[in-house]
Amino acid sequence: MNQITVIKPRDRLSLRNIYDSFSEVIKYWELLYFFIWKNVKVRYKRTFVGIGWAVVQPFMTMVVFTIFFGKLAKLPSYDLPYPIFYYSGLLCWGYFSSSVQNATASIISNRGIITKVYIPRMIFPISAVLSGLVDFVIAFGMFLVLMVIYGIPFGIHFAFFPAFVLLNIFAALSLGIWLSALNTLYRDVQYLVPFLIQILLFASPVVYPASMVPESLRFFYGLNPMVGVVEGFRWSLTGAGQPSGVHLFSSLITMFFIFIGGLVYFKKVETKIADVV
Repeated sequence: MNQITVIKPRDRLSLRNIYDSFSEVIKYWELLYFFIWKNVKVRYKRTFVGIGWAVVQPFMTMVVFTIFFGKLAKLPSYDLPYPIFYYSGLLCWGYFSSSVQNATASIISNRGIITKVYIPRMIFPISAVLSGLVDFVIAFGMFLVLMVIYGIPFGIHFAFFPAFVLLNIFAALSLGIWLSALNTLYRDVQYLVPFLIQILLFASPVVYPASMVPESLRFFYGLNPMVGVVEGFRWSLTGAGQPSGVHLFSSLITMFFIFIGGLVYFKKVETKIADVV
């Protein structure tokens, strides 16, 4: 006798339902791995430079920032060489921005699969975020070269580097989950996201140090979840610009609420995805 499995939507969001959602993704780990690898292959299919774009993009942006914001505008850089200051920030920011944009379009780009077979919908934004780690590792290799060129050694602060990488992944995943669900109902979201990402770039300490922000505004400034992440990321790599507790605390609060809100909205939309995608 054939076994029939009935999949029913959960009535409400609870800690148990959140656990079940992520445990279901882990159960399909082979499928998750497939989509991660698929995203990497599709991204560089039929490109001349190929995966080298993972280095070319942040490197060229670093050169532009060094010339205009460093040499001409002479913005402070924690006494770091401008290429090190900007590349360390762009390394963190590049992963976040590309992951959020890829996660936003992840469900729509896989509509053919979603309408034919059942797959945990959460796999799509998660795979989009995790696939960006391949680019991140390659771009990080270029940063190591710059550190050697400028003779900057890694210190004890480098022990915190994995923690800030995880925070960066968490920030991208939190926003990506929310936007991927929102984009299934309102397709113009995918056109709005690059514009918002660009604004968020200049609202984050990538081009300038967070120390330039007045003390009275630092808590509100830190509500941007990427403030604490970028500052902590740069500090863990270079030892310069240790993030303040206020920035980290306020960024973590914002990140937590974005994550919970994203899960609530995703679970609400999840049952409609196959119909509207």
